[in-house]
Amino acid sequence: METRVVGTTMPVLEVGLEPGEAVVAEAGEMSWMTPNVELRTTTSAAGARGLWGAVTRAIAGGGLFMTEFSAVGGRAAVAFAAKVPGAILPMPVAPGAGYMVHRHGFLCATSGVELAIGFQRSLGAGLFGGSGFIMQRVSGSGTAWLELGGEIVNHELAPGEELLVHPGHVGMFEERVGFDITTIRGIANALFGGEGLFLVRLTGPGMVWLQTLTMPGLAHGLAPYLGHDTPSAAQAATTTEAGVAGAVLNSIFGKS
Repeated sequence: METRVVGTTMPVLEVGLEPGEAVVAEAGEMSWMTPNVELRTTTSAAGARGLWGAVTRAIAGGGLFMTEFSAVGGRAAVAFAAKVPGAILPMPVAPGAGYMVHRHGFLCATSGVELAIGFQRSLGAGLFGGSGFIMQRVSGSGTAWLELGGEIVNHELAPGEELLVHPGHVGMFEERVGFDITTIRGIANALFGGEGLFLVRLTGPGMVWLQTLTMPGLAHGLAPYLGHDTPSAAQAATTTEAGVAGAVLNSIFGKS
């Protein structure tokens, strides 16, 4: 398998497939392909075990259905374009060396990679973080291509070292990194500081990838050009993170 990422601001991943090779992506993610690519759409790809496994994957921001792309009758090619300005990162995945990724960060992967909901280790994350703090867990064995928004800033955290991050800027981190939710200190800061009420606390050891572009930030920047009925950034974020039923239906009937 040969791959290359083309472009800078809006990159695209091109994958060259030999007979017997395949990549898996969410339904509807393919940008272009050669005629000899065979498609197989199913709920059981990317490690899902039964319908419930596919549903929990959809809750995490992935698709209820996944499509496997394989080469038939010779070398083939398929491409996947980025959905927002940013970067596409090829990441090696191995048992015990997976990643937690923001809920729309999975682009595609080789067949041995598993995609599932990433349950957080803190009760506070479940109660107060909201669906926006549910992340995708990428595990298994193979290579995954992950999409992050804007510029990427890496931090390698030493054991016990902490980093407080606005939730939207958490792109991904190694699954060994500790994750928790904390509140902004000070009532005035929380209510009037404009930074929101919650921050993500990441604790080392492990590598963290932060993204400079958030979806609410992108919606806020485009709002003046889309008419008076365009929702605010906060409303856009709420709509995007609209709960379990919305995530599942969105995966079945199409993506915004």
